[in-house]
Amino acid sequence: MPNRPRTPLALAVPALLAVALLLLPLAGILARTEWGEIGTHLSRPGTVEALKLSLVVSFWALGLSLLLGVPLAWLLARVPFRGKAFVRSLVLLPMVLPPTVGGVALLLAFGRRGLLGPWLEDTFGIILPFHTSGAVLSATFVAMPFLVISLEGALAGLRPRYEETAASLGASPLRVFGTVTLPMVAPGLLAGAALTWARALGEFGATITFAGNLPGTTQTLPLEVYLLLQDDPEAATSVSLLLLVIAMTVLVALRGRFAAAPRSGRATPGTPGAADVPGDPAGAGVGAVPLPDTAPAPDPDPAPEQEAAGRWALHAEVDGFVRLVLDAEPGTTIAVVGPNGAGKTTLLRALLGLTPRAHAALSLGDTDVTALPPHRRQVAWVPQDGALFPRLTALANTAYGLRARGVPRAEARRAARMWLDRLGVGALAERRPAQLSGGQAQRVALARALAARPRLLLLDEPLAALDQTTRAQVRHALRGHLAGFGGVCLIVTHDPVEAVSLADRVLVLEDGRALQDASPAEVTRHPRSPWVARMLGRNAWPGTATGDGLALADGGTLVAAEPLPAGAAALAVIPPEAVAVHRERPGGSPRNVWPGTVREITASGSRLRVLVTSDRVPPLVAEITPQAAADLGLADGTPVWTGVKATEVTVVPL
Repeated sequence: MPNRPRTPLALAVPALLAVALLLLPLAGILARTEWGEIGTHLSRPGTVEALKLSLVVSFWALGLSLLLGVPLAWLLARVPFRGKAFVRSLVLLPMVLPPTVGGVALLLAFGRRGLLGPWLEDTFGIILPFHTSGAVLSATFVAMPFLVISLEGALAGLRPRYEETAASLGASPLRVFGTVTLPMVAPGLLAGAALTWARALGEFGATITFAGNLPGTTQTLPLEVYLLLQDDPEAATSVSLLLLVIAMTVLVALRGRFAAAPRSGRATPGTPGAADVPGDPAGAGVGAVPLPDTAPAPDPDPAPEQEAAGRWALHAEVDGFVRLVLDAEPGTTIAVVGPNGAGKTTLLRALLGLTPRAHAALSLGDTDVTALPPHRRQVAWVPQDGALFPRLTALANTAYGLRARGVPRAEARRAARMWLDRLGVGALAERRPAQLSGGQAQRVALARALAARPRLLLLDEPLAALDQTTRAQVRHALRGHLAGFGGVCLIVTHDPVEAVSLADRVLVLEDGRALQDASPAEVTRHPRSPWVARMLGRNAWPGTATGDGLALADGGTLVAAEPLPAGAAALAVIPPEAVAVHRERPGGSPRNVWPGTVREITASGSRLRVLVTSDRVPPLVAEITPQAAADLGLADGTPVWTGVKATEVTVVPL
């Protein structure tokens, strides 16, 4: 048995004392219970009547807590507003306030001489004190915080991306709340509801102070215990045991769920339905036929829905963190590229109307949708992780947008199944996201967005989770679908192959500004961003143009065959294959020669990429054959000379 670290006595002893402090009172009840008389004690008419009343009061209190507490928890978790800390303090107040003080507060608010009591009596004839409704109000006051706190924690752990994706598919806020939010926080809601009911069942102080102790009207089981202690202590112990058993049953049933976090859409490896179960790569389960990521996607034909849907040009004027004007004709696909923090995702969220960081004046076709909420813009979004709704099957996920827009169930499911078939995952229609691999889930997310019949399609790195083989297949299928798409598609990507193969234009962002908006061929030949040049596998050195080349920003000079006018900010782009590597200083034609040291050698297909650092110029990447590397004896730390011909240097203005 492996050795375990010893628990310090300074911690173990107080912990054991704490357990004893909690356990001994319970042991006292068990020790003093007259087990032979427990049936007689619990079947007494007064006890049965009090138990029935307790159940009525506690379930009414639970209903009121759900009706009022669920919206309050959502407000605290989702809506920023002034005074939120004060509202949360009000929620917590009944949990720390002495129950009798809570009863006094209720009496002064709703009593016949309280703030609202006279008005309630005169207007509606409602008298709360010394009435069953008063007991319900008291129990709700002290128990509802358990529901609010538990549900708020679950909501805070739920990524808003699921709700935002549902809104982009056309679901109204109430529909999103009912079909996405609540199902995903169900464990937290159930835990909070159970704790609320148990607390309401055991409420004593506020009830006796505000509602009194009237048999059959307000005398609940805890109040019955209080009276029995004076006349029949043995019966009081038996009734206390009943309440103890109920409370412990609730707590045991909820163990580990008090702060239940929403379950994600993917199963944990090693659990039933996980995508990596041996012999069942898609988590199909016994008897199901697994569909691997590499299942071929059929060649797409234009979808009937899209052919008949119309065509929508895009005009957007974005300000805030991202500032640009974007125009595109119907059927245009734009790849949005740039370094992390450039504003790519912010741009998509601005077009969706989901971020305060940027605002977009947006027109789709002849319709100005700027003032419309996200669910009415007809702008579909596929986030980086797909955000499939965990409790819906792949088919129901794909049909979600159509159902949200009022399409009949049968028609929506038929269209959804067609899109799943077209993306090669039709055989997985009845599986839930936890039973899908990453590639399968991403294809379902794409099918869901396309099935929603959007006018603008926003894809945030939609193929990032796929392996290379699956990525190529899904890219091929997506390219065919986009060819028949009547709107505009924006794809955020870090993959140059995606940018070149899927897009008609490449929009380069940096610090929220558009550095370049051109065809993929133009961006490939003349990138104006060092990041894009490096993404394309080229060396990129910024600097200032001189008479014969470039004065580099990091020091050093570079000679170019076609320099820009002196003084202009510029970027020198050098293909790695144009960089020659030598062990001795070369002679001949290269006009750019620098000494350096090999720092890294990596494989790139059938060639090697060699990173060389120098104290004269920025780091430089050369691409050579493995045979050349062997002939030169290259390794980490090897001193070398690099050379670049002036004709191989492209200088572009910034």
